[in-house]
Amino acid sequence: MRRLTTRAHGLLDYPLGLLLIASPWLFGFHDGAIDTWLAVAAGAAVLGLSLFTDYEGGLVPRLPTSVHLGLDVGLGVLLAVAPFAVGLDHRAWGPYLLIGATLVGAALVTDPEPSRSRLAARAAVRR
Repeated sequence: MRRLTTRAHGLLDYPLGLLLIASPWLFGFHDGAIDTWLAVAAGAAVLGLSLFTDYEGGLVPRLPTSVHLGLDVGLGVLLAVAPFAVGLDHRAWGPYLLIGATLVGAALVTDPEPSRSRLAARAAVRR
């Protein structure tokens, strides 16, 4: 049973991507090592996926929502295991685990189909 709409997921993606990019400076692990650049790259990936996903939050709707959700799960798992697999700074553990779990959790509870109103609006534009 999916409880999160694609609209809500889209609204969550952008702040989450920005939080990932800012997290090294917010949480004090911005020494230029892999801890920093993995967070920045993952945040940029979240923002890029969001921009190109075919849902209410996408600006250039090219990527199916189901693919976006699958990539969110993969990226979330990567972030959640990174502190252990790569040996990240202890200050990075919390943000990586929390944001990784949020990505996975949100993907698992999001309806993979955009709302009917979004589909109707998209069809009207094509006419």
